[in-house]
Amino acid sequence: MKEVIFVILEGFADWEGAYIATCLNQGVKPGNPISYKVKTLSITKEPVSSIGGFKVLPDYGLNDMPENYAGLVLIGGMNWFSPLGELIVPLVEKAVKENKLVAGICNASVFLGMHGFLEVKHTSNTLDYLKQYAGDKYTGDSNYINKQAVRDGNIVTANGTGQLEFCKEILYALEADTTDAIEESYLFYKNGSSYSAASPSLSS
Repeated sequence: MKEVIFVILEGFADWEGAYIATCLNQGVKPGNPISYKVKTLSITKEPVSSIGGFKVLPDYGLNDMPENYAGLVLIGGMNWFSPLGELIVPLVEKAVKENKLVAGICNASVFLGMHGFLEVKHTSNTLDYLKQYAGDKYTGDSNYINKQAVRDGNIVTANGTGQLEFCKEILYALEADTTDAIEESYLFYKNGSSYSAASPSLSS
């Protein structure tokens, strides 16, 4: 199975990656084929604490990241505006050049704008917020779309309240399952809708 690497910095927003990790690790719907596994990466392999107080022991640090992986998912948090965030730039540059998935939510989407990666259709925590924090390297006003999440090729962006939409667009970008399965999974988490009787329910 190909690895999808979640990039987390100290003070990361733990809820923003929860649905994606579940859908990739257990399958978009319970019982469906699993094509990916989730790994975590930070600056080093020392424990990283989330906003909610969870401690994660990263699978990888910057010095031992594998070459063969399916994509990067950048989880939001305030440290994307710090020197720690700067250390992630080469990883993103390489992933973009190799046409791998690069996904950023909340302040991680702003980080993508700060470093010139948003020359595609995208969203963030409002256009004004993006322009304020991304600075002069952000020149993508005309490509900004006011939606919870936006996918353009292998680049996925979302605002800080769009974690379910972020998940859905990542699943599409990775072709993780059929359209029907992805949409049913999204509606289940969004509205509490049940899966079809033929499929096991997450609530069982």
